[in-house]
Amino acid sequence: MSDLPTGKRKAVPDRARKRAVRDYAAQANVPYSVAARHLAPPPAPADRTIYPPGDDAHRAWLIECRERRTAQQRVADTRRSADLPFGRAQHLVERFPPSRGMHGTGVGQLYHGTGRVETLALLYHVVARESPQVLPKAGELAWTAEMGEETAMDTICAVLDRTARLLLDDDDMSLRTRIRAALDAGAAHHQVQVRSNSARLDAVFRAADTVVDQEGVWDSRLGLALTGVSHILDAVLVVNEDGHAPGTRVLLGGLRATIVGAAWDRSGPPRRYVVAVDASTRSTVHQPGELTVLPGQASF
Repeated sequence: MSDLPTGKRKAVPDRARKRAVRDYAAQANVPYSVAARHLAPPPAPADRTIYPPGDDAHRAWLIECRERRTAQQRVADTRRSADLPFGRAQHLVERFPPSRGMHGTGVGQLYHGTGRVETLALLYHVVARESPQVLPKAGELAWTAEMGEETAMDTICAVLDRTARLLLDDDDMSLRTRIRAALDAGAAHHQVQVRSNSARLDAVFRAADTVVDQEGVWDSRLGLALTGVSHILDAVLVVNEDGHAPGTRVLLGGLRATIVGAAWDRSGPPRRYVVAVDASTRSTVHQPGELTVLPGQASF
């Protein structure tokens, strides 16, 4: 005997997903199959590592807490992620908390640094000025945010995040110049919100913008966390690509090592990894095929 209340219709599995895909296809004017690819959470194959294990119990606890969020909390998070530039920056910084290399490896801090939110927001601001065509449409962001699925938001923001990550391939002084130009342009923008965001970022940047040595090396009193932000962007790009986030443990020519960075093209998975062999004093760059991921790496 069925225990369903009289007159109640049994839910069809995946009905909500299919309805969401149809609605998205209609709004974005794309075929159903394209919409389904955009909104489907990416699989987690053996060749993807997003949250590598480590010795940091606090970081592991923070990640576990995120996995236990309620539906309402998930929607609140994705709504914030849809708010560019600060909301998505805050979302990603919280999602990928600071870590350290495993004990005995010689790898120091990962995903770290004071001012990571502001640094990431500055990168998004530069992208908005230099490559406005890669910005997701406001309606697309808002609609996707209501699903409460951060992986769907990652898909919508994938080109934006990648373009921001590619900025970090520039040298420090060139990046400083591009940030300054974007802030100046933002101050004269016709939209009030853009001017407001630019003023907020300008105040942060002016406090941090100081050259401290005769070689012209850019340093920051606020510790603009360029390395930590690069780790965060590496990790979020891996969500939609095969690849491995910083902190992943690997074998390199029989030696144990840690991935501490990635190099990206305009599309596709990482083309190179920056790797630190255990107890080594320097990092080296290698092709993905030269590395073997050690067992036990988390890929959720």
